[in-house]
Amino acid sequence: MEERIVLRNVKKVDGEVVDLVIEQGNIVGITVPGEGRGEIRDCTGLFVSSGWIDLHVHAFPEFKPYGDDIDEIGVKQGVTTIVDAGSTGANRISELAARGKEAKTNVFAFLNISKIGLERIDELSRLEWIDQQAVIEAVQANDEIIVGLKARISQSVVKENGLEPLRIAQELSAKTQKPLMVHIGSAPPKIEDVIPLLKGGDVITHYLNGKENKLFDQEGKPLQVLQEAISRGVQLDVGHGTASFSFKVAEGAKESGVRFNTISTDIYKDNRLNGPVYGMANLLTKFLSLGYSLEEVIEGVTVNAADWLQKPELGRIKIGEKANLTLFSIKNDPIVLKDSYGNEKRSNTRIKAEGVVVNGEYIEC
Repeated sequence: MEERIVLRNVKKVDGEVVDLVIEQGNIVGITVPGEGRGEIRDCTGLFVSSGWIDLHVHAFPEFKPYGDDIDEIGVKQGVTTIVDAGSTGANRISELAARGKEAKTNVFAFLNISKIGLERIDELSRLEWIDQQAVIEAVQANDEIIVGLKARISQSVVKENGLEPLRIAQELSAKTQKPLMVHIGSAPPKIEDVIPLLKGGDVITHYLNGKENKLFDQEGKPLQVLQEAISRGVQLDVGHGTASFSFKVAEGAKESGVRFNTISTDIYKDNRLNGPVYGMANLLTKFLSLGYSLEEVIEGVTVNAADWLQKPELGRIKIGEKANLTLFSIKNDPIVLKDSYGNEKRSNTRIKAEGVVVNGEYIEC
């Protein structure tokens, strides 16, 4: 990036148009349009927010099918910070951490409580793969990247072990002082038995899935265990993915007043290239089409995610701090959106990621 640049005529999400002045990677001025001094980049017609944060991705390409390259699902999608959601366990988290240092995208991770991670997709089917001492040592050795622990609690993952991996996960959460992200899916175990084991600060990902073992009844109303979890401070994360987002469930949740905390993609190479995820901008467009305001949608990938990470600086645009920004446009361009079950929704507008400023560099998407 040039030593001092001006993002001219850029529109904040609240509608205010400003010049953003950036010098040596830091925001040094927020002025009325035309007053910023420096190398001009004309951003007329573009929106700016703090850099998008994707709280659920899979960024370890060796583990197929759930893997991808960091920057392909990060900065190239308008996302300045990714959180790998348990791709690696204690055996290989250090490799992910090393790659994160080489990437342009900021990288954090949930550590899979299974030491093998997603080397297999039934990683919690054998309890000996949950090596508690290895988890504790991995957290200590990689504390700068690990923001929580991940447990995938669905039948295909835990097999005959039921709730036991989740009970062990909560023990490890207490020992490491790291919250849990819990993947929910098909029973057993039943969702009514899973959710009461989550505490305030833990994250339910895939909360809008349309599977039989879901968090909402047939009328779209939230189950009592979900209402109680929300009151305890359990966080709701979208985690769209290949099989975990339903327009019908999302519409019912909105109507019932059950709102997301964070919007995340659960992106990896196949669902990036072939859908139904494609990228963060496509997912944000889906939430606009559901009737959420632009401000609500962008909060789900900025302020809310930054606050959960306890890194509030990632969710704001402030003089004196690092320029961590996403530039995007809203196009009057019809699009057919698909959920994870092939259901379609049409929108006359779409969000498009245009560029990011991260770690002192401007990168076009």
